[in-house]
Amino acid sequence: MRLFVAHEIPPSVRVALGEVSAHLRPLSGRGVRWTDPAGIHLTLKFIGETEPSAVEAIRGALAGIRADRPVEVAFRALGWFPTARHPRVLWAGVEAGSGLAELAGEIERVLEPLGFARESRKFQPHLTLARFKSEQGLDALRREVERLGVPELGRATYCEFDLMESRLRQQGAVYTRVERFPFLASVPAARAEER
Repeated sequence: MRLFVAHEIPPSVRVALGEVSAHLRPLSGRGVRWTDPAGIHLTLKFIGETEPSAVEAIRGALAGIRADRPVEVAFRALGWFPTARHPRVLWAGVEAGSGLAELAGEIERVLEPLGFARESRKFQPHLTLARFKSEQGLDALRREVERLGVPELGRATYCEFDLMESRLRQQGAVYTRVERFPFLASVPAARAEER
């Protein structure tokens, strides 16, 4: 099983990502592989290939994670990894307070004793829009990304995260939720009143 931990993207944000991708796609060269907005997640931890027998231990570890407050996220801006001059990835930005990085760090912490190594790089939340196999024909795409500036793509408030399975198929990956994990230690009063 190929597993990862993530937040789902709200439907309105998926629509906005689809509009941006549809606008930019005609400007890209042949060496660009665009991500289907339906398959975009805010990844907190990529676990990778895992024996099915390990899933119960993973579930148990993730079920114990708690935080005092929801995670507030704004999806905005576009950028490149590693640079616009020699990109491998075009991304949509994720802006959040410390709660998102703390949650990702806690996921790393509880999974490490199960044999899943911590990520060596600093946590950089983002949504992958496209991957580049070559830099051919990128000038027009770079100019348009710069012209778009800092597009606002939506917001989300998270009180839960998901353990996901990714199955790689010829036509693209298929994602299935294995389990959803609420992480709030208690429901805030304002949210309890909304119910």
